[in-house]
Amino acid sequence: MPDFISTSVVNLNQQWQLTTTAAGAIDTPQSLSATQYWIRAIVPGTVAQAMQSAGIWNINSPTSLHDADHWYRTSFVGTGKHVLRFNGLATLAEVWLNGEMILRSTNMFVAQNIDVELKRDNELCICFRSLDGLLKQPIKRARWRPAMIVPNTLRTVRTTLLGNMPGWCPEVHAVGPWRSVQVVPADKLTLSDIDIRSSLEATGEGALHVSVKACNHKGSSLVLECNGQSVSMRCEDEVWKGVLRLERINAWWPHTHGKPQLYDVAIDVDGTKISLGKTGFRCIEIDRGEDGRSYAVKINGVRIFCRGACWTNADIVSLSGSRETYEPWLELMRDANMNMVRVGGTMLYEANAFYELCDELGIMVWQDFMFANFDYPIADENFADSVRKEATQFLRRTQISPSITMLCGGSEVSQQAAMLGLPAETWTGPLFDSLLPEACKALRPDVPYVKNSPFGGELPFIANQGVTHYYGVGAYMRPLEDTRRAEVKFASECLAFSNVPESITLNHLLPVPAVHHPLWKQRVPRDMNASWDFEDVRDFYLSYLFKVDPMALRRTNSARYLELSRAVTGEIHHVDGGYNIIGMKHPDAPDIDTTIRKD
Repeated sequence: MPDFISTSVVNLNQQWQLTTTAAGAIDTPQSLSATQYWIRAIVPGTVAQAMQSAGIWNINSPTSLHDADHWYRTSFVGTGKHVLRFNGLATLAEVWLNGEMILRSTNMFVAQNIDVELKRDNELCICFRSLDGLLKQPIKRARWRPAMIVPNTLRTVRTTLLGNMPGWCPEVHAVGPWRSVQVVPADKLTLSDIDIRSSLEATGEGALHVSVKACNHKGSSLVLECNGQSVSMRCEDEVWKGVLRLERINAWWPHTHGKPQLYDVAIDVDGTKISLGKTGFRCIEIDRGEDGRSYAVKINGVRIFCRGACWTNADIVSLSGSRETYEPWLELMRDANMNMVRVGGTMLYEANAFYELCDELGIMVWQDFMFANFDYPIADENFADSVRKEATQFLRRTQISPSITMLCGGSEVSQQAAMLGLPAETWTGPLFDSLLPEACKALRPDVPYVKNSPFGGELPFIANQGVTHYYGVGAYMRPLEDTRRAEVKFASECLAFSNVPESITLNHLLPVPAVHHPLWKQRVPRDMNASWDFEDVRDFYLSYLFKVDPMALRRTNSARYLELSRAVTGEIHHVDGGYNIIGMKHPDAPDIDTTIRKD
């Protein structure tokens, strides 16, 4: 849900054009050459998407998009006072309206609202400046330097790490207006500063707390509505507030334990009904066990065995946030009996449609903030202010979502510092100790917060305390019974296998000889500087489970090798002692909560 809702919004998604210029060569749109070569662009979308559609860029051999400036332009009709809303600009963006600069944006994750006066015919230009120049500038030395993300100076820039992790994903750089650009008339009925809190009381009653600011409404009546019930809202210092108590409400459950019941929420403003979306009523607790070492999620008082996957983005080229893009993947998760998905700190905040689908499908969301591995410059006031705005906007727009079950400061920051031997006081800091938890407490007090993933033991990565990233069975090639011996409590990340796609996918996207072809190897995930990759891990367990020599098999019967390789990642869940890493377990086995990494 955006931070404001208007009865009249126009999406500027037509007739966009894109051109590329040398970094810093053009200062203003007026300086663009009349002979400049322009291609058609999709908005919301990315430079990579437009270039790929034009046949001048290819994901199979991606070239850098950070070494040049990229200009978007469009024209539209409109007069008078309006708000231009930019829901996501990646990443160093300058915006001109009718030749006048109206915005500089440096955070990919922050939406911007700009008050403007439109003429009859308007030209809007957005320049995405080269990131290379900024990344080459000297900065204060970091206390540690992670190997998996390059360059280290990315820690100062609020952009996704997708495309900047060699060995983990194609080097597709996120550049462009990746979320919608909108025009909103200033004189239309608008709700802003929307705050929605839903909770399930111990009595089984639902409580809905809503506050909004209402602009351009002619009367004095706002009515909060949900599930056929309503209550008049009161105005206090220009803020309308209402509390609706809902008896006999049906709770929201993950689909493995019940129905993910949702209810429409709306406000009637002087006879005009404005939808705020759908919400559910549930309560969340973390069970740390009698010794304080465990970590288990309880929904509505019931201990939930969490099982699922780490989300890796549905389309790395377009970064699409449409329902049509998300739905097939999330439905597959639901159909596979997964009940939790983790959006990790190396990814990006997904669009509202992602969380709405998780709400509907009953899939719990473990949500990281977009921080991973780096020593972030949180002492820089401008950086901290930008992060605070980023966190606040994300929490507010997803505030209505009952599927968000866990909020996490980020991925492997504490672990990175600890594994490099730094003292314990460096493992966390103001970003994870105060800034992010304070934002969560203010806007999502119903959702537990954990400082980092992994976190919770004497060392952040201890398997039998708190939240861990468990790779004993997997990357470290331990025998299957190691899961029991390690006493894993909750793995927010685990396994590490290179999965072999089905034949139809390989024939369409990767029609090359398996295993040894360079294009094949480009798609195999690996840790930087390691002498092995995750195909080697899969081959180890292929030999372990099926008692065959992988090297000999792929030389003599490559089709059989691929069949067994696909089977490995399905069969590996049969762990000694009744455990199953993808979530099923023997009824007599102790509880171990795990969320899967899908590599």
